Amino acid sequence: MDWETDRSLQLRMLATLGLIAVLPLAFMTTLSGALNRLVFPLLAEGREPAPQISVDPTVVVGLTVLGIGLAALAGDRVALSATNARTVSADERPELHGRLSRLAATAGMEPPQVAVIRSDAPNAFATGGVGTESTVAVTTGLLKELDEEQLDAVLAHELAHLRNKDATVMSIAYLLPTLTYLVSKVAFTTLRLVGHASRGRSSRRNGKAILVVLATAVVTLTVSAVFWLASNVLFRLLSQYREYAADRGAAAITGQPLALADALATIDEEMRILPDRDLRELDGGVEALYISSIDVPMFTDEDSLVGSLASQELFPASHPPTADRIDRLQDLAGDIER
Repeated sequence: MDWETDRSLQLRMLATLGLIAVLPLAFMTTLSGALNRLVFPLLAEGREPAPQISVDPTVVVGLTVLGIGLAALAGDRVALSATNARTVSADERPELHGRLSRLAATAGMEPPQVAVIRSDAPNAFATGGVGTESTVAVTTGLLKELDEEQLDAVLAHELAHLRNKDATVMSIAYLLPTLTYLVSKVAFTTLRLVGHASRGRSSRRNGKAILVVLATAVVTLTVSAVFWLASNVLFRLLSQYREYAADRGAAAITGQPLALADALATIDEEMRILPDRDLRELDGGVEALYISSIDVPMFTDEDSLVGSLASQELFPASHPPTADRIDRLQDLAGDIER
């Protein structure tokens, strides 16, 4: 099976980068407008004019460009650090280095660095910044659970991500979801703290201050949630498609799509029985980069209505269904056989 350039993936990556450049300005403009119209008039108390804030587009665009640049240059190192992945030498893991070097030669690319994550969860991801050396990270659980052909298939899948350049784009694309998620968490935490602090306080002055803080937090949380949803939909639709593309790339490199299908089935089965704590430790904020989904909620306060409404289950999955991926790989195997 020959390697084919996926034009649809390239178009999706370009569209994602374009929208990521535009959405931060739209987010800040919408948030400032909502605060000016809904919250700050509360401070005026009948006096005119009410306090106002404005957004300088030049500053927002400049910060966006800076953020994209930092994500492109350092996103790979952030991902490795967040998952406690340790780069290993050929002396430490000669067999793993040998496998990657052989598969990279087959794919016509330079072998990446190798990193290992100490975790029982079988998983792997690839990352690479602009002008930095690419890395394939695997967990100790993956090395333990897969046989040789399955491991080759997973490593080829990660090499396909690097050859498609989508690993770098994903690091950049995660910029806005991360930003809006952090803003939402701050607003959500503020609501809880103000709610606790307001108990037993009934003075007019305290009540006014609490009302303004609550209104600001609610508006910020609402606007952030809307843009978080939009950016996650965008980000995860790219994430889903790139997994299909990397599956096809792995089949082209190894010539054994069924080995990857078997690996995905094994990984999925093992991931289902692991406790959420182990999965959350493995996540590190780069859940969409892994070959298999880490299905844990972003908010852990199960008794909170806000937390449940803002849970991860409302967003598109970061990965396509494993059964669908296996079906496509089986179809590829049939095509190769014919």
